[in-house]
Amino acid sequence: MAGRRVASLAMSTNASPASSAPSADPLAVLASLPGVAESVDSVRKATDRVYGHRVMRRRSGEVTAEAALRGARGSAALSGADWALEEVRRRTDFSGDPESRTVGAALRLTAEAGQLLSVWRQSPLRVLARLHLVAAGGVGDDETVGRPRLAGEPVREPLIEAALPDAEEVGGRLEGLAGLIVAGSSAPAPVIAAVVHGELLALRPFGSHNGLVARAAERIVLIGGGLDPKAICPAEVGHAEQGRAAYVAALDGYLSGTPEGVAAWIAHCGRAAELGVRESVAVCEALQRGAA
Repeated sequence: MAGRRVASLAMSTNASPASSAPSADPLAVLASLPGVAESVDSVRKATDRVYGHRVMRRRSGEVTAEAALRGARGSAALSGADWALEEVRRRTDFSGDPESRTVGAALRLTAEAGQLLSVWRQSPLRVLARLHLVAAGGVGDDETVGRPRLAGEPVREPLIEAALPDAEEVGGRLEGLAGLIVAGSSAPAPVIAAVVHGELLALRPFGSHNGLVARAAERIVLIGGGLDPKAICPAEVGHAEQGRAAYVAALDGYLSGTPEGVAAWIAHCGRAAELGVRESVAVCEALQRGAA
């Protein structure tokens, strides 16, 4: 299960060899991996800077709306629909070809994420089911939408080629992940967000839209965890900017389960958040100049 997997890694990185008991807060132990504290600190400082921008005093709603649009565009790009921002802004119909539906799903998920913050800490599995329903948008077999896949059901996620866990393992690890979220953790939001994101990509629990759902869940954790309460730091922008190859390579590190690999994935996600901050700083500057 995800809980056991994270706890096992936490034990392997525990600085005290005399302790053989699993940590009561394994996510917090992951925060002590080499380079993770520095990554978290860098993200926090960047976020503080954009929140301190003078434009945020009066026009934060506009920055939030623009961050949502750009975040959705970035998430869709990673799922194979790499559209120009202005094309995403211009379109009103996303019901046509597969790329259009991917962009539409990303936009719906970004809008929905902010409505699910209060539910996430009590029932993360319910939130994940809702996210998949929103992403599917009524397209596909109703019997498979909004629930984890069953044995023998296919998964459409071309970007991730890692071995696919079987349905029984998926169910157990989802329960473990949910248990960690409900129990709470002292780990910083960027660490929890990276683990949630990585686990969902590793499991690919649904028949489709797993990448979009994983990035929406990351967004929920970053907002609900207090790092980005106004949703102006779209990590999806940074993931897209770093590129699909770097995204997959960092995920491979997470999937390896080694301390180095997991730390590299957390740092990669942290860098994505920083790049999202940079995007919103640019939006603030444009609004200040009257160019947006």
